[in-house]
Amino acid sequence: MKRFTMETLVGLFVVVGIISLATLAIKLGKLEVIGGRGYTVLAEFDSIAGLRNGAVVEIAGVEVGRVRGISLKDYRAVLAMSIDPGVKLQADAIVSIRSKGLIGEKYVKITPGASDKLVQPGGRLRDTEDPVDMEQLISNYIFGKL
Repeated sequence: MKRFTMETLVGLFVVVGIISLATLAIKLGKLEVIGGRGYTVLAEFDSIAGLRNGAVVEIAGVEVGRVRGISLKDYRAVLAMSIDPGVKLQADAIVSIRSKGLIGEKYVKITPGASDKLVQPGGRLRDTEDPVDMEQLISNYIFGKL
């Protein structure tokens, strides 16, 4: 009887440990297991050079969403972003792709606009800025095209 109790306690301890590790991995990885939070907003770019699904969307350095999808439409990149429900975006907000540091990861920066009109879920942000192409800048500098 005592052996059965000890085995049961060890089994429960292992199960609780596995559940705790899974929860920690989901929280630290900022994964979404069931559905997505927030609403979706679209933006079109000529180039998204190195941006990936899951990239951070920031306003004033604060994370307000994630990139949910990247597709191609009429030879332009269409970016689908999931924005937190408490964040309201103006129709004239500017969406740009930036990198953290010189060779850091890419993220999406949204600069708020001044319009009273807000973007509705599934709406489109029209003002976009493509990322700076460092290779092209270096090439222009080396060959004197600046």
